[in-house]
Order: sequence, then C-alpha cells, then structure tokens
Amino acid sequence: QVRVTESGGGSVQAGGSLRLSCVVSGITESPHCIGWFRQVPGNKRDGVARINWSRDQTWYTDAVRGRFTVSQENGKDTLDLQMNLLKPEDSGMYYCAIAPRRGSIWCALADYGAWGQGTQVTVSS
Repeated sequence: QVRVTESGGGSVQAGGSLRLSCVVSGITESPHCIGWFRQVPGNKRDGVARINWSRDQTWYTDAVRGRFTVSQENGKDTLDLQMNLLKPEDSGMYYCAIAPRRGSIWCALADYGAWGQGTQVTVSS
C-alpha cells in the first residue's frame, strides 16, 4: 500500500526558514511525480512545488519561486521542501502527494493522490 508521510512543520517568525520532508513508501510501480501542496481553511489545496517523474525538472508556484527549493535524497523516494524567507502568507497545512506518469514529462494535477496527513506551517509577522 502506498503511503506518503510528511514531517518538519512548525511555527516560525517571518524571514525564518523551515524544512519539510516527504517520504513515499510502498510504491510497486514507477515512475511517479511528487508534489507539495498548501491548504488554508476555506480554500482549496494549491500546488507549491513539484518534481516530475524523471526527477530532472521542478516547478514552483510564483509566490514561492526563489525562496523555496525541493530536493531529493539520492536513491530514496523522498522530496524535501526547503522554505526560506518565510512570509505570513506561507502559513497553512502542507501536504505531500504523488501522481503516476501518464506520458507527459509532468503528471496531471488531477492524478495526485495518496495524500499524507499534512504538516502545519505557521509564520508570524
């Protein structure tokens, strides 16, 4: 059974940094994309950063580009999210999810699933 586990959230003041980790286990077939998403109460879950199934391209939403960076541990099915220069608007529940390859270099957003339990990030001004 596929399982996605997030960790690393917390509370920090604006300008600070946090590092989130996502571990994927139980994958029986590959390749797959991994993504980080953020949700605040009353809003839908939005993409923050993603890596494609071949692990050679990354995507960031405009609001975090230049401040957030994803990385992987060699040989492991993980995706860390390094968040620097945090702003209050970065606050929310952060979720990690995976999506199967369908043919394009990027996985379809609608295919993301196996959501983790989420990790809370709170940035105070």
